[in-house]
Amino acid sequence: MNIEIITSRNAKLKETGFGSLLACDDVLVSLETMGHSVLVTVCEALEDLESVVSRTPDLVVLAAKYMPIEGHDNIWFSEYFEQNHITYSGSNRETLKYDSDKVSAKQRLKSLGIKTANYFTAIPGEYSHNEQLPIAFPLFLKPMDAANGNGIDDRSFVKNFSEFSEKVSSLYEIYKQPVLVEEYLSGKEFTVAITKSSSGKTTISAIEIAPPESTGGLKILGATAKLNDTETLKRIERHDIDSVNELAVASFKGLGARGFGRIDVKMDDFGVCYFMEANLVPGMNHGTSYFPQACEIENEISYDDVIKLILNESLQRASVGMGINHKLKTKLAGQVSHISNQN
Repeated sequence: MNIEIITSRNAKLKETGFGSLLACDDVLVSLETMGHSVLVTVCEALEDLESVVSRTPDLVVLAAKYMPIEGHDNIWFSEYFEQNHITYSGSNRETLKYDSDKVSAKQRLKSLGIKTANYFTAIPGEYSHNEQLPIAFPLFLKPMDAANGNGIDDRSFVKNFSEFSEKVSSLYEIYKQPVLVEEYLSGKEFTVAITKSSSGKTTISAIEIAPPESTGGLKILGATAKLNDTETLKRIERHDIDSVNELAVASFKGLGARGFGRIDVKMDDFGVCYFMEANLVPGMNHGTSYFPQACEIENEISYDDVIKLILNESLQRASVGMGINHKLKTKLAGQVSHISNQN
């Protein structure tokens, strides 16, 4: 099968995706071991996408959600390739919005009765004193759409209105959008890697993430901890596993995710689980990204087998597409032959 891995340049890595080009190369090597012909393509302009379409790959593996274009709307890869009738990996454009917009994901799941931390959004000056805030302190503040812990640090945890106002202003200045404000959950933190095959088989790999202790005994999983790999990943205690898995799978289904995705979950002081966010184009760096590490820690699945799992559903769709195209070509060839014989 001819496969292209599609990515775009995002130097700041503020959005979700497989990660660096090295991660794309890791995926490429795994696909080649399966016998596929694979190419990595970095798309920076519409011409790059048009070239991909002209090569008519059997499958495009989307290592990023979209291609940013200066002065124009982003081009979403899933939407572009769907319009051009090329099979792509992962979820569609409508579902991927839940990855980019944490608030819409929380709204969607809350409407389905799935627990998520109470929240509101804020911009500088919107609230003038703490009595106006919809949720009592302590609170936790973060960007609405950033990934990899961007915008999250010790100052994300706020205990009073002065700290709240300062963090809202700093995040708004950087991200130019309303800030997500959540009730602070002080319990354990988890991430759950989920794959769903073409036959409907679901593989669940949940692990606990223990951030390093920082200022005042806080344990906050921010950009610095993720960049320096100072957090600890470990198997979940057996008495927690069922509640974590149940919430993660319900969230995955509730968002309409396809093929694979990662769901972040957090507990409160009483051990109740809450949905935090979804990562539907998770990192795939060999040895460092949460998704493949979760699969290895919980289910002893090798990196190569992780790639097989996440692409099982899309490879099956691509195979079906190839079969349809072959039948179409055969039919057309027969029609041409019949016309030629008549002449």
